Amino acid sequence: MSEEKLKMSFEPTVIEHLGVKMYSHTVPAIAELIANAYDACATEVEVRLFDKPEHKIVIKDNGIGMSFDEINDFYLRIGRNRREEKQASPCGRIPTGKKGLGKLALFGLGNKIEISTIQGNERVTFTLDYAEIKKSERIYQPEFQKESVEPNTENGTTITLTELTKKQGYPLDNYVEHLSRLFDFPAQDFKIKVSLNGSEPKIIDGNLKYDLVTPQFEWEYQDLATNISSLSSKFEQYEYSGLIQGKFITTEKPLKNNMKGITLFANGRMVNMPEFFTDSESSHFYSYLTGWLSIDFIDNDDEDLIATDRTSLDWKHPKTSKLRVFLGEIVRAIGQDWRKRRKKEKDDEVKGESGVDIENWKNKLPEKEREPVEVILNRLEDSELTNKEQAEVISALHSIIPEYPYYHWRHLHQDLHTACNDFYNEKKDYLSAAIEAVKVFENKVQKQTGLHSIDGRELIEQAFGSKNSILLLTNNKTKAEQNLEDGLEQLACGTWTGFRNSVQHELRANLSPSIFNDKDALDLISLVSYLLRKVEQTKKRSKVVSSK
Repeated sequence: MSEEKLKMSFEPTVIEHLGVKMYSHTVPAIAELIANAYDACATEVEVRLFDKPEHKIVIKDNGIGMSFDEINDFYLRIGRNRREEKQASPCGRIPTGKKGLGKLALFGLGNKIEISTIQGNERVTFTLDYAEIKKSERIYQPEFQKESVEPNTENGTTITLTELTKKQGYPLDNYVEHLSRLFDFPAQDFKIKVSLNGSEPKIIDGNLKYDLVTPQFEWEYQDLATNISSLSSKFEQYEYSGLIQGKFITTEKPLKNNMKGITLFANGRMVNMPEFFTDSESSHFYSYLTGWLSIDFIDNDDEDLIATDRTSLDWKHPKTSKLRVFLGEIVRAIGQDWRKRRKKEKDDEVKGESGVDIENWKNKLPEKEREPVEVILNRLEDSELTNKEQAEVISALHSIIPEYPYYHWRHLHQDLHTACNDFYNEKKDYLSAAIEAVKVFENKVQKQTGLHSIDGRELIEQAFGSKNSILLLTNNKTKAEQNLEDGLEQLACGTWTGFRNSVQHELRANLSPSIFNDKDALDLISLVSYLLRKVEQTKKRSKVVSSK
């Protein structure tokens, strides 16, 4: 026993640069220790945070633990590559780490680390003291103790960090959310718990990282080649397309910055922070896109393509550069599909909310009005307004510029809308629309006067005028009032004589559209609309002396 020693070998600057400085933030450092527990075949690891009465962090797992020799030969060797040693995992897991540097995360959190590990019937406890390590020259021999434990005591490792580099409060919910985005371990195989000051622990699983995301649309990776035709050939051309799994999600409202982008995982751990894999990220689409992909194949080669801090892949390598091109093509294709699906959903919602069929509406606008309307609609699609908010704007715009705006902007008499709309707007038969308008006027005069047996000019002359007419618009006493009565008669007679009579005696081909076009028809219908409203304002003369 007295001859046994634990020995840590290292270069003096390694711990400072790859431990203290690289893992200066709490969550990434804790993540390394969680990953170590996973590699040790643990099914559960608990992170216990304490900010009172003293600051300390405890990480406890139920993995296979370490023997004294394993601590010496493996754990205390800085930079040891477990995969190169072909050390088999008892649980069949592929180790998440390659560089043998994850243990240095300990020194990013605390200056004194106690490690207690049980394997078989033996517990080994040793302490790593950063102050003492810095005094050492390449070889550090930590204090330790070995002791027997009761049979059937659960294997596992407990790490306790004290003399913390940062004595601060721990925002538990933020830590839980952050940690959830760093792992994609199968929930049934590995459970992560986090607690504060002995409180009920919160459980982290793969779904938690997107709990705060309300999806509007989703794309399963394995369905992309089938559902988006432009990607079919891309999947065939990329040799690793069948080895990727994951999901793309878009939301109705813009995401928080830390949720935007696609996160890449390999063997359960993040290997690339969320991004979009394109040179240009200016499209507003990227404000709505999140998701994750598992690319285990990128971590299963002997060559290490993952940055030490696991925030990025080495995108300059031929293998990763091809992956980046492939993922960029996927994101662009999803962006196009998203615009189509979002537009359809918006159009359906607008139609449901306001009754406006956008495509039908645009098709019934003159080119001069349609172009600026399309500019506004396109800007709305690129905005951060929700579908409901866009529907409100479109409904308001439609009320200002309806279908056939020139027709509606005249504010025609309702009877003319009913009689002329089909001829004017749908059939484009402007001559018939105008004829119908004059018929409506004639019928209105017959009804107002009671003269159903006569029509045409005779009807108009008996109905209107200052001298013994059946209908009066004014009191017909002053010269001005008499002029108004005569003017109404002359306007009505002129409309009849100048249009109805000429139409009845002329071939349609000679009148439309060279002589009588859509604008002419609208002008005439507008004139009839004016006459109709005036007729409705008239009253029967109290006594008609004789026929005019």
